Amino acid sequence: MSTSDDHSLGELVATATRDLSLLIHKEVELAKAEITGELKKAGVGAGLLGGAGFIGYFALLLLCVAAALGLAAGADIPTWAGFLCIGGAFAGAAGLIALLGVGSLVRVGPPQRTIRTVKDDIEWAKHPTVAPDSELEELRASHRV
Repeated sequence: MSTSDDHSLGELVATATRDLSLLIHKEVELAKAEITGELKKAGVGAGLLGGAGFIGYFALLLLCVAAALGLAAGADIPTWAGFLCIGGAFAGAAGLIALLGVGSLVRVGPPQRTIRTVKDDIEWAKHPTVAPDSELEELRASHRV
């Protein structure tokens, strides 16, 4: 029954174990690469929110000065009106930067490519005679070290 081209059961198990180990290693590498990209997006969003807080602090400062000068001056509008306009402009800028930061953070999602390739790997493990998706093979090849 055995010819020189046949492999022993031990060799087949060793080959399958090695291939599975390599596959898991590559999936972990892909997940790391994808999560690193998502973390960079989250960092940008956090930075924008930090910038909004910094500018918001100046808006609060200027609005407080404007309110104090306005109360002190009573009906004499010119001095505090300038402070109020500048404070309002800072508040508007802080609001815009906060919206940009929140929008950036909302776009952070799970590692979609890794999920797709793992699902494909599971399907292949269930049915090893089915050819893997060529698009996913190209994706795996682009992340090989």
